[in-house]
Amino acid sequence: MRKFNIRKVLDGLTAVSSAASASSAAQQQQAGNRETEIQETLQSEHFQLCKTVRHGFPYQPSALAFDPVQKILAIGTQTGALRLFGRPGVECYCQHDSGAAVIQLQFLINEGALVSALADDTLHLWNLRQKRPAILHSLKFNRERITFCHLPFQSKWLYVGTERGNIHIVNVESFTLSGYVIMWNKAIELSSKSHPGPVVHISDNPMDEGKLLIGFESGTVVLWDLKSKKADYRYTHDEAIHSVAWHHEGKQFICSHSDGTLTIWNVKSPTKPFQTITPHGKQLKDGKKPEPCKPILKVEYKTTRAGEPFIILSGGLSYDTVGRRPCLTVMHGKSTAVLEMDYSIVDFLTLCETPYPNDFQEPYAVVVLLEKDLVLIDLAQNGYPIFENPYPLTIHESPVTCCEYFADCPVDLIPALYSVGARQKRQGYSKKEWPISGGNWGLITQSYPEIIITGHADGSIKFWDASAITLQVLYKLKTAKVFEKSRNKDDRPNTDIVDEDPYAIQIISWCPESRMLCIAGVSAHVIIYRFSKQEVTTEIIPMLEVRLLYEINDTESPDGEQVPPLPTPGTGSNPQSIVPQSHPSTSSSSSDGLRDNVPCLKVKNSPLKQSPGYQIELVIQLVWVSGEPPQQITSLAVNSAYGLVVFGNCNGIAMVDYLQKTVLLNLGTIELYGSNDPYRREPRSPRKSRQPSGAGLCDINEGTTVPEDRCKSPTSAKMSRKLSLPTELKPDLDVKDNSFSRSRSSSVTSIDKESREAISALHFCETFTRKNDTSPSPCLWVGTTLGTVLVIVLNLPPGGEQRLLQPVIVSPSGTILRLKGAILRMAFLDTTGSLVPPAHEPWREHNVPEDKDEKDKSKKRRPVSVSPSSSQEISENQYAVICSEKQAKVISLPSQNCIYKQNITETSFVLRGDIVSLSNSICLACFCANGHIMTFSLPSLRPLLDVYYLPLTNMRIARTFCFTNNGQALYLVSPTEIQRLTYSQETCENLQEMLGELFTPVETPEAPNRGFFKGLFGGGAQSLDREELFGESAAGKASRSLAQHIPGPGGIEGVKGAASGVVGELARARLALDERGQKLGELEEKTAAMLYSADSFSKHAHEMMLKYKDKKWYQF
Repeated sequence: MRKFNIRKVLDGLTAVSSAASASSAAQQQQAGNRETEIQETLQSEHFQLCKTVRHGFPYQPSALAFDPVQKILAIGTQTGALRLFGRPGVECYCQHDSGAAVIQLQFLINEGALVSALADDTLHLWNLRQKRPAILHSLKFNRERITFCHLPFQSKWLYVGTERGNIHIVNVESFTLSGYVIMWNKAIELSSKSHPGPVVHISDNPMDEGKLLIGFESGTVVLWDLKSKKADYRYTHDEAIHSVAWHHEGKQFICSHSDGTLTIWNVKSPTKPFQTITPHGKQLKDGKKPEPCKPILKVEYKTTRAGEPFIILSGGLSYDTVGRRPCLTVMHGKSTAVLEMDYSIVDFLTLCETPYPNDFQEPYAVVVLLEKDLVLIDLAQNGYPIFENPYPLTIHESPVTCCEYFADCPVDLIPALYSVGARQKRQGYSKKEWPISGGNWGLITQSYPEIIITGHADGSIKFWDASAITLQVLYKLKTAKVFEKSRNKDDRPNTDIVDEDPYAIQIISWCPESRMLCIAGVSAHVIIYRFSKQEVTTEIIPMLEVRLLYEINDTESPDGEQVPPLPTPGTGSNPQSIVPQSHPSTSSSSSDGLRDNVPCLKVKNSPLKQSPGYQIELVIQLVWVSGEPPQQITSLAVNSAYGLVVFGNCNGIAMVDYLQKTVLLNLGTIELYGSNDPYRREPRSPRKSRQPSGAGLCDINEGTTVPEDRCKSPTSAKMSRKLSLPTELKPDLDVKDNSFSRSRSSSVTSIDKESREAISALHFCETFTRKNDTSPSPCLWVGTTLGTVLVIVLNLPPGGEQRLLQPVIVSPSGTILRLKGAILRMAFLDTTGSLVPPAHEPWREHNVPEDKDEKDKSKKRRPVSVSPSSSQEISENQYAVICSEKQAKVISLPSQNCIYKQNITETSFVLRGDIVSLSNSICLACFCANGHIMTFSLPSLRPLLDVYYLPLTNMRIARTFCFTNNGQALYLVSPTEIQRLTYSQETCENLQEMLGELFTPVETPEAPNRGFFKGLFGGGAQSLDREELFGESAAGKASRSLAQHIPGPGGIEGVKGAASGVVGELARARLALDERGQKLGELEEKTAAMLYSADSFSKHAHEMMLKYKDKKWYQF
């Protein structure tokens, strides 16, 4: 049929000119036609892979810190990630190489540095004065486990508490240990006969830096005198301590305990607490102790000049509040406010006006880090309202089940979506500005609009503005509101094919130009939406029910009959679905009959008010067939110019005219082939090969064996892996495992299911459908999991009113093309090698009546297709680009000769393939299951990029990875975060400019003025020369075996190894491939910049030390 001798000519060629000339020569040999040589402009130097930004809520957060001068927030996670947030739009992601959990974070306030303590007992110093923060130093403790750290404001000595109860002191400048150690036995002496437990708190007295307060888990607190190296006071309590906080005057401190109590202690009265409070305990009569409550995990004690202090705490609820949500309690004077949270509290911090601990704190807000959210509470307003969060942290509000990425969209789209989304905003937020306002935005070098669409488990769809490496939610659509909700579990109809999340979105098909949106859900439902700026009330929701079979019954006609334009909901609206049955058609769930002709979800039959935005055009549902549940939809496409939507699953394909609300095509996959089926499968009665399922099947004796000629495909063994992929690799999300698995009530054996040929790709286009065609015409290209491409011809009536009256005629063309592996993507190029996008209609408002002139225009209006080929001479040809799991082919049309072929992978398979534009040209981008990202030129399929990026570790990555134009790509890196990356060299080079600055030079506020008399009579803060106490001359050297110093890649020692800055190893790998001189010049500049950055940080820290070293207490 096809000659493949051309492949041998092309295989070894890499240069574009030789490949193009060889191809044209081969084309002339093969077809003797007019195929012209296409100049390809993309070269391998146009490509480079690097991560750009990470959006979303930090997954599994574990630590929180805030710089009150720089106004920067830091969050650490259980996987060793570090996320830094400044003003909206300024975000940064870093990763500790070890992947160990972050247990604590401490800013060097206003220094542009941060210390992180990890669960593997390492401390790291991060330099935040560069756009991509780097580690300057690390210190690994060998013999002790780190439990708590404290860095006093404007000090270079970090106190580190350990599990053994000891305290070590680290010089933050050199990241070395001081010889000064506070041993636990010295601290407690004879006050306790047993070990006091790990250190859970360290802080210095706000009024006297020489006094250190040490809290041990068992309930013992020690006030240690650093100079005399002994304990001044010891405070013992029966209950375990979770946290400690000072009053700013340094005369009192407060402890939170495991029995839900708070104890307030006077510093000079160690015998008993000054006051004991049980915030949530029920006060019993007769003066008895209140009932114990849950532990108070953290307490903060903040003072105000004008009124009572604030005591803020997490936990401490009474044990009888079962099912109550986690709470933050704010006690202010006599009022106690209990603020309920949606998730459990990881940590919280009170934001105060001053960084000085010895001044009135003046708290204005509380940052609460929850397991899956970040909440800011305004303390200055009555009722403590929350601030509206400007960061894109709600990606995971419902687990993400799929996503699509569109770069270079029409410019009016984002404003249109924003205007309808603005009406969805909640009210009641704080009136104040968002208080985390540090950093500066980067330069915007990309001017094109980008949109990300996420589909979620609850049936919602979110549109995000992703332009210029930022992310902002534009609009949210709830698809589930069209269906009746079951009130409780007993109420739920057992037509559901999934136990949880029946509305989950599986596939999104969107036409940005016409704004038509089509979604496929997990319950075998498809909904088509139109965009409108007007509110409408739909009296009757238009719906169709489609009966899609695998094996065909003799009584059924292959082509669907027409359906009434507006069927009434709740009835079998499709005449073709009424088939003679040997069993009663049951919409009820009676155990003795087979469920038949019922959809999985029930559409509402009451009027539906639809807000401006996306509004329902049509709901299509697949129905149960003789006890068989409908199979989930595997592919979907919508075309606004033709008014058609098409979808397929492992049973077959259905096409619907959404303008006339009719089913045009309903075929089993085998029927698509007609007489051309290469596997010679015979259509059979649906009950011949059905296995008994215990669902009351009357005819079990009618043969239960599967005929051997079921599928003779040479790729059937490989293909079965593809089809079973969604059920073998369960999505790594918060949804239950069974939410994406097929029904267990299905009576088809798993072997039978896997050997079915599913529809895996659909593409509407205007091209040549047969070999002898002289002009292109509208058609649908269908790809299957067995690597077959079939073409269906569409005969469309003229536009205007005729389009609504005359039927669309659909007929298979007989054209069949074959590839290895399931078909993933198809696209078409014109003679010049430019992409021919599918035809589309421009968007217009449908809910406003048209005047007469408009109607005349719409009659004359032709669908827009940017296809240059439609206006070219008939002699011109096109190229079809087809990408499968294993290979890619470029096929010349109308001759149907394969002119280029590339085997993408032999040992793995392609998960995602997209034909995208880059640098005024186009290429094929692929992501393989073995972790490789590859790009190929078009049409010659020359390899341009092949980089090992990340292995497929779970189904989430496979389901969400997508490429788009201008070298952009993304995937869901965790259940809560989107990772964006670029494969464009130009974007990699501009990335440094586009990233925001975290550190901005800010004057440190002046220290509080103590006044003459307070200074004279010792009421002011006492300073301490820590250098004199902890320096090597006084304290000696620490034991070498205790901790090991490791220079960081961001420090002077390691700067030469990571000098490329932006992409580390990836950039270094490219050095050998690019022009040496230019690249080495850039390398030197970046090295110098990083050396300067590290050096300036060191000088700055040293200056700070000198500034405070020689000052006496009255000079502060």
